[in-house]
Amino acid sequence: MNMTNPLRIDIVSDVMCPWCIIGYRQLAQALDAVGTDHEIHWHPFELNPEMPPEGQNTREHIMEKYGSTPEQSERSRQQMKASAGDLGFDFQWTKDSRMHNTFNTHQLLHWADTQGRKHDLKLALFTAHFTDQRNLSDDAVLADIAAEIGLDRAEAAAVLDDQRFAKDVRSAERFWQQQGISGVPAMVFDRKHLVTGAPGGDNYPRLLSQLVSMTGSSVASPQDYGGACPL
Repeated sequence: MNMTNPLRIDIVSDVMCPWCIIGYRQLAQALDAVGTDHEIHWHPFELNPEMPPEGQNTREHIMEKYGSTPEQSERSRQQMKASAGDLGFDFQWTKDSRMHNTFNTHQLLHWADTQGRKHDLKLALFTAHFTDQRNLSDDAVLADIAAEIGLDRAEAAAVLDDQRFAKDVRSAERFWQQQGISGVPAMVFDRKHLVTGAPGGDNYPRLLSQLVSMTGSSVASPQDYGGACPL
């Protein structure tokens, strides 16, 4: 599918959100299948801005935040694991899996963007958290992950230490909240058309075709396909 200009896709997400990587993988699969020329821009969203530095056990957090039972939590995990597995992504939750505060993670991503590596780091962080169960509350771990994709570890550590991008991240978070984004993933196509949640791999090719046909049209109504991580 050829367009005069690449299709701009803004994705608001948090690396703590399992539906964010599922939704992205669905999108990426469809983009490849349809052949849509595109550019992806990731934006920050904190699911748990009040999370303490030590984080919290994931199952306890989900049960506490959403009122789910252990059985409901396990069914949800298995559903997401199966969906992700079909897309080539491996969830490896354990009884000790933890949720983390991601403010520093978003600052590191902001810095990676200045190096042209934000997309690569974002995907590496999803894998680090969900597959490898690494502690993203630990700045040393974050710096290690940056180094593993070829970024300068010392500079990554300095960015986290001096918090030089804290105001930029806060500003970006406020912007998207002011646009009405209260759950992730939230994907904005061509700066006009909002899709929230993970619509499923079969729906994305149809959505992409519709977007191309609507190029230049007015803002579309938001579409919520479920599977979003609410604030």
